[in-house]
Amino acid sequence: MMNNKMPATNGFIRKNAVLSGLMVISPVIVCGNTVMNALAFIYAFSAITFLSVAAGSFVPKKIPYGLRIIIYAVLGSLAYIPVKEAAEMFFPGVIERIGIYFMLIAVNSLITVQSEVKFYKYKKGKMLVSVMSHILGFDLVMLVVSAIRELLAYGTFCGRIVDAEVLISGLGMPFGGFIFLGLICGIYRWIVPGGKADEDFGGDRDVYNF
Repeated sequence: MMNNKMPATNGFIRKNAVLSGLMVISPVIVCGNTVMNALAFIYAFSAITFLSVAAGSFVPKKIPYGLRIIIYAVLGSLAYIPVKEAAEMFFPGVIERIGIYFMLIAVNSLITVQSEVKFYKYKKGKMLVSVMSHILGFDLVMLVVSAIRELLAYGTFCGRIVDAEVLISGLGMPFGGFIFLGLICGIYRWIVPGGKADEDFGGDRDVYNF
């Protein structure tokens, strides 16, 4: 069972959802190949996840578990509508490149799985801190991975050409992202004490878990 005495900020580094929990890694692999893609995804993921989990905390626990999960998904879908409208204004063209992964943010595993497994076991204040910690942990990984992949694959940073003598074009592809993220996870688990995935996250740890 999850240790409720653990710091709510663990989700940022020590229990990072991507590097430790192997969750929401598909968008990092597929969409995280340029900084602009990352910024658009980070904005939408952060806003939708925080709003959905916060609103879902008011759903009565007397409602059957299966129905609660459906309600959480509906809340995520409702939050998705205004967030997408704003994203199309601030990140024109990026949403089309991200494609279906942008829509899947509304049902990401922090909303549909971890809300019950982890967040709602805390009191409200600590729950919100924990949610923000996990969101920022994902954001950090997405941004760093995307920046490195864009630089090495395309020789650009935020779309601007930089002086890169050697390019590894495969890093811009999903298979390159998969390999690169695997290396990052290995380094992370070697450096960070307690970074190895454990029962704190619960649920499915399949590598395609969104």
